[in-house]
Amino acid sequence: MSTDTASVHPVSYVGFDTITSQIENRLLKKGFQFNIMVVGHSGLGKSTLLNTLFASHLIDSSTGDDITNLPITKTTEIKVSTHVLQEDRVRLNISVIDTPGFGDFINNDRAWEPIVKYIKEQHSQYLRKELTTNRDRHIPDTRVHAVLYFVQPNSKGLTPLDVEALKKLTEIANVIPVIGKADSLTIDERNSFRETIQNEFHKYGFNIYPYDSSDLSQEEIELNENIRSVIPFAVVGSEKEIEVNGEKFRGRKTRWGAINIEDVEQCEFVYLREFLMRTHLHDLIESTAFIHYEAFRARQLIALKENASNRNSAPMAQR
Repeated sequence: MSTDTASVHPVSYVGFDTITSQIENRLLKKGFQFNIMVVGHSGLGKSTLLNTLFASHLIDSSTGDDITNLPITKTTEIKVSTHVLQEDRVRLNISVIDTPGFGDFINNDRAWEPIVKYIKEQHSQYLRKELTTNRDRHIPDTRVHAVLYFVQPNSKGLTPLDVEALKKLTEIANVIPVIGKADSLTIDERNSFRETIQNEFHKYGFNIYPYDSSDLSQEEIELNENIRSVIPFAVVGSEKEIEVNGEKFRGRKTRWGAINIEDVEQCEFVYLREFLMRTHLHDLIESTAFIHYEAFRARQLIALKENASNRNSAPMAQR
């Protein structure tokens, strides 16, 4: 049996071309969910950068606790804050997942484990709800769509903790590395540092987002190549507006002068914002669902099938 499909143009207007508007209206009514996690040592400007990205005060900076007075066995905590942002007709439900304590203690052995556990738990919760007999039409999505991983501007490269954490995280989530407090480096130091880190990404085989895919257009392929060339983004965040020589801009004043975070010659914040918000926001959500969650789901269902088979064959073996 063969089926031929031909393109047919109706002789008069039917109206099915309005389906795109119907989909848009439904999506706008529902809103969009985006969950972003920040990982890195204290003092790298994680909270400030997130607040700068969304032009909103989403999370407070660190409390300033003296970590030398905290127990050395303290583990990384996970703190989640949820917000609703409205821009024109689009409502973005955003969850910010902070990981205070990562890498800040004397004993950082396996500091990534609570983070990996949290990401997998969100996949597990979603799967359980998906497999229920009377599942919700819209399952609440708490899966982590993006992990902003902050690298210290040490001019040397990744630390052993970075290597182990990135190895684990890139297997289960969309990881976007950034160089925090990049204004502590000169432009030449920044470029050299980036090259060192990119070589280490290749050396350790990290699967850094964005990914290659056969269904991308040539334009999308070229865009992703350009993005990969500047990862990790060298960023500086600022919620404050400063004035220099009569010009106002968001930035920071240092003893060396002022830095304009919107100026790509001084800081790559604009590139990161374009990437996260304006070109890849939807892809980050889809990649989480169709790559990372799907891989988790397949492993879990295979394990359930094998366990069921083992239980069924146990009485036979006993005979």
